[in-house]
Amino acid sequence: MRLTQLRSFYAVARAGSFTRAAESLHVSQPTITTQVRFLEESYDVELFHRSGRRVRLTEMGEQLMQVAQQIFSLEADAVELLKDAGELRTGHLRVAAVGPHHVTRMLVAFTQQYPAIKVTVSTGNSSSVLERLVNYDADVGVLAQTVADERFLSVPFSRHPVVIIAPSAHRFARRRSIRMADLEGERLIMRERGSTTRSELERALAEAGVAVDVVMEVASREVIREAVLQGLGIAAVSSVEFVPGPGLHAVKIAGAEVFTYAHVLCPAERREMRMLRAFFDTIEPIAASWRTRARAAA
Repeated sequence: MRLTQLRSFYAVARAGSFTRAAESLHVSQPTITTQVRFLEESYDVELFHRSGRRVRLTEMGEQLMQVAQQIFSLEADAVELLKDAGELRTGHLRVAAVGPHHVTRMLVAFTQQYPAIKVTVSTGNSSSVLERLVNYDADVGVLAQTVADERFLSVPFSRHPVVIIAPSAHRFARRRSIRMADLEGERLIMRERGSTTRSELERALAEAGVAVDVVMEVASREVIREAVLQGLGIAAVSSVEFVPGPGLHAVKIAGAEVFTYAHVLCPAERREMRMLRAFFDTIEPIAASWRTRARAAA
């Protein structure tokens, strides 16, 4: 049985006439007649009692009508679901990010424009974000670095200077900025290997020929903050991640290009999906604002 045959039967049952059923489906009456006859002959059943131009359902026709109503009701639900999704009246956007600070402003803008879309956020390192995208466990990824991989569409979003945070008793706490040479011999609390903040700082230290004493490696931003407060050392963090508080001082790095970045990614083959297009369109004005401020600061 084909769905077109069942649709013809359903139209006749509702209209009570082959002629009116043909008009409702915008096909010829012989087409409707052939479709219904095929059903009856294929299964050796009688679906209609025919009396002139009028028809009425047989007992078997009544039973099939109930099934057909369920099928076409579900079909209508499916069409409505797809229309709502296409017009972003429903849906689910899954975001994977290296940290909450990079995504907050993006998601505020997106949810304000598309309040019916459910958004969930997972965090992890760069490898886990890319893995979630590859495995279709996330729709959008936010990294602190660009990715040279043709599997992904990558769009730069923002750039943030790296700052040094020190406890209030440290000599840096009385300064607004330092130079790379001032870090010589300092006890440094570092992020884990693979961290963009760490990579950027290590690059700048190597270029300046400065040696530091790495006393601790920590993956958690919260633990780093607490370790600095306890006087175990100083640390480098992205300015967007720094939360001011008593006993903690942030110092700018002068004379060196030390930045972290936010890049928004999605699988390249999914770039034309309606929801992803809407997300990238929403964040573009914010990214443009970041770029303007960065040029002004430079």
